[in-house]
Amino acid sequence: MHCLTFDIEEHFQVSRFDSPIRRRHWGSFESRVTPNTCKVLDLLARYQTRATFFVLGWVAERHPGLIKQIAECGHEIASHGYGHELVTAQTPELFRADVRKAKQILEDLTGSPVQGYRAPGFTITRETLWALPILAEEGYTYDSSIVPIRHDHCGLPGSDPWHHLRQTSSGPIWEIPPSTVNLGGVRLPIAGGSYFRLLPFPALCGLLRRTEQKGRPLVMYFHPWELDPLQPHMEGPLLSQFLHYLNLDKMEFRISTLMNTFRFGPIAEQIDLSPIMPLDPTIFPALPPAEIAQDVA
Repeated sequence: MHCLTFDIEEHFQVSRFDSPIRRRHWGSFESRVTPNTCKVLDLLARYQTRATFFVLGWVAERHPGLIKQIAECGHEIASHGYGHELVTAQTPELFRADVRKAKQILEDLTGSPVQGYRAPGFTITRETLWALPILAEEGYTYDSSIVPIRHDHCGLPGSDPWHHLRQTSSGPIWEIPPSTVNLGGVRLPIAGGSYFRLLPFPALCGLLRRTEQKGRPLVMYFHPWELDPLQPHMEGPLLSQFLHYLNLDKMEFRISTLMNTFRFGPIAEQIDLSPIMPLDPTIFPALPPAEIAQDVA
């Protein structure tokens, strides 16, 4: 069983286009998150697949019926924070307020505990590891924000690329990294985002199958706006525009192929989330550095 996840946010909230001016006008932009998310729900129902939805508190406040619908369809509701602020742009105090507010909104809507968190832009890095004990203190049981790659704004090179239990000053928390592969000594992301849309799809599927053959769970992530090739175009750097709008018209086929090829489920069903009994790190043991380096090479 692999993990399929969706980050529920508006098309205009993407980090690569973020600016103080644009953020002030969020309320005036055309909202497309409901029809796009419903398209995701229809696709999941077609393949009888359940997933984890990392929902922005900002979106949940404005579209409570959508969040209830996601939960009623049997999917896991997790937190994407409240205002889509990068962790690297926040203080610990602001971060705590953000994740607490988002968790409360989502739990009030669904009546169920929110166990998981994913940082906008995967921005829990070496400089922001202070976020993990805060998440544990705020009642989160797992995080899916650390990517073991080198990147200009995210990534923690050398970190364990598989499910593992991290000890923090406030107790243990599961880390569920998005899928990556080691090719020629370089770890590359294959889980979603612009990388998923940029790489040739047959080659990408081959890498995913090789990961599965190693006995390792995939952790994939997508956004509802990636199923919306007709979304309004935003102004921004040429590279940002290229990466954001690249191959959006192919995403429904690609995600459908994934669900037809692999067996997926929510993250919460893949790990021990008992809030009372100590979590057992032997379920997904951390790999020694030598094995991490050779996992797909």
